[in-house]
Amino acid sequence: MMRKTKRYTRSHVIATATVAALVALAVPACTDGAAAPSGARAPTSPAAPASPAEPAGPAEPAARAPSPTPSYPLSTAPRTVPAVRAHEPARGPGWRPAPGARVVVPPADAAALTDEGKLLAGELRMGFAESAEPGPGDVQLALGGGKSGAPESYALTVRDGRVRISGPDEAGVFYGTRTLKQEVAGGGSAPEGTVRDAPAKPQRGLNLDIARKYFTPDWIEARLREMADLKLNQLGLHFSDDQAFRIESDTHPEIVSDPHLTKAQVRRITALAASLHIEVVPEIDSPGHLGAVLRAYPGLQLTDVQGRPVKGAVDIAKPAAAKLVDELLREYLPLFPGAIWNLGADEYQALVYRDPQASFPQLAAAARQRYGPAGKVQDLATGWLNDRADVVRSADRKPAAWNDGFFTGGAVQPAKDIQVEYWTGKEGGARPPLEYLREGRQVVNLNDEYLYYVLGEPNQFTYPTGRRIYEQWTPLVLRGTAAVPATYAGQILGARLAVWCDLAGAQTEAQVAAGIRLPLAALSQKVWDSRTPALDWPAFKALADRL
Repeated sequence: MMRKTKRYTRSHVIATATVAALVALAVPACTDGAAAPSGARAPTSPAAPASPAEPAGPAEPAARAPSPTPSYPLSTAPRTVPAVRAHEPARGPGWRPAPGARVVVPPADAAALTDEGKLLAGELRMGFAESAEPGPGDVQLALGGGKSGAPESYALTVRDGRVRISGPDEAGVFYGTRTLKQEVAGGGSAPEGTVRDAPAKPQRGLNLDIARKYFTPDWIEARLREMADLKLNQLGLHFSDDQAFRIESDTHPEIVSDPHLTKAQVRRITALAASLHIEVVPEIDSPGHLGAVLRAYPGLQLTDVQGRPVKGAVDIAKPAAAKLVDELLREYLPLFPGAIWNLGADEYQALVYRDPQASFPQLAAAARQRYGPAGKVQDLATGWLNDRADVVRSADRKPAAWNDGFFTGGAVQPAKDIQVEYWTGKEGGARPPLEYLREGRQVVNLNDEYLYYVLGEPNQFTYPTGRRIYEQWTPLVLRGTAAVPATYAGQILGARLAVWCDLAGAQTEAQVAAGIRLPLAALSQKVWDSRTPALDWPAFKALADRL
C-alpha cells in the first residue's frame, strides 16, 4: 500500500546582504529552554520568516538568509505507571503518531511479535506491516540480537522521528509497547532518547477468588487488560472453596456450582492472558476449603472423635479422598498451560484443635502407620501436600502452597521446591517469614496487612489503599509492617494483590474493579522497581488517574 507523506517547503528570502542581515537580526534566536515537563507535546519548528519585497536595481545573484535551526531542551523521562527505571535524555522533537506511519515487525521476528505489533497499531490507530526497514514515523518492534539481556527487559529509543522497541524476549518487547502507549496517552508524544527498563521481580499480579463470588468472563478479561498495561504478569485463580466450585468439570460434574465458567470460557481467558504475557495460576485448595466438593461426597468429610463434621475438611486418612482430588488435578492441569499450580494447603481445621491426635484418632493412626511411632497429624497433612505436589510436578508444573500449610519439627518436611505463598502470621501453626527464607525457600508476598482486599471487611480486615502500599510496603514486608533483611530479596519472587470474597454480596463487580485500581497501580510500581519512587503519592495518583 502506498504511504502518504507530507512535504514541507521553506520560503526563500531574497535580499541584499544588508537586508539579509536585518532580517536575521529580526528573527529571535532559538535557545535551549527549561526542560519540558514529561508528557508535554514535543516542540515544533519555528515558522520561516515571510519573504520581503525584492529590492530595486540590477538583478544580481541573491544571497539566502540562513534558516533558523530548531534547538530542543534535553528530554525528560516519560511519566508512566510503573515508572521506567532508566532514561537517557536527548535533544529532539520526540515522536507522535502521524498519518501514514506504521508499526513494523522484521520478517525474522514476525512469528513472535506480530500479535504485539497489531495490538499496538490498533491502540495508536496506526497501520501495521511486516518490514525489514522502518519508514519515516514508524515504530519498529524487534527481538534483541542473541536474545541477550534480562528476561522481560526492553530498550525503547526515540530518534530521527522513529521509535525502536527491542528486547531479549516477547514479553520485554510487549512491555516496551505498554510504555509507548502510556506516553502517547499521557501527553500525545514520546520524548527523545532511550528508555532501558526491566522488572525487579519476576512474579507480579492479582489473585482472584471466583469461588465465593462469581465474576463474569468479561470482567476477568477487563482486569487482564488493565494488568497488562501495568506490566503485571500473573493472575491467581482460586476457583474451589467451601462455597462453590466454579469451573465446568467432565470427570465430576456433580461438584460444579452455578453460575460457573465453562471450559471454553476458561480457554478464552487463558488465551487472552497468554497474548498479554500473563500467566494464570490456578488453585484447587486442599485438604481444607473443599466444602463444595464434599457436598457431593459427604462420606469423605472429616469428623472429630465425637462424630462432628469439620467444615470444609476432607478426611486425609481415606485413600478415596486423595483419589478424588488427584482426578480433579489431572482434569484441570491441561486447561491451564502456565508453569505454576497453587495446591492451597492452608487452614486445615484438624490442625487448629488443641490436641489433633486425640481429637482425630483416625488421622493419628494413619500418620503412625505411614511415618512410624513418631508420626503425627501434621505429618499426614504434609504428606498430603507432597503427594499433590507430585501430581502437578508430573505435568511439568511448579507446585506452590500457602505458608500455613508448611510445618516444621515433624517426621516429614514439605518438598523443597514448593513455592511459599506467604499471606499471614496470624493463623495457628503459621511461622514468621524468616523461617521459610532461612530454609532457602522461594516466597511470594501476599501480605494480608497490605495486599488483602476482603469483601465486606470481616475479621478486622480493611480495604487496602494504593497510598498505603505505595508509601509503606515493599516486597520485603512479608508479615505485618516489618521488613525482612534485604539479603533475602532474591528469594522473594514478587507479590500479588489478593481479592477474597468472604462476604460476596458486599460489593458489585464494578465496585471491586474501582476498589482495586489504585492498589494495583501502587503494587505495580513497587514490584517493578525496588527503589524509592521518585514521585510522591499525590503526583503518582494524579498520573495513574490520567493514564
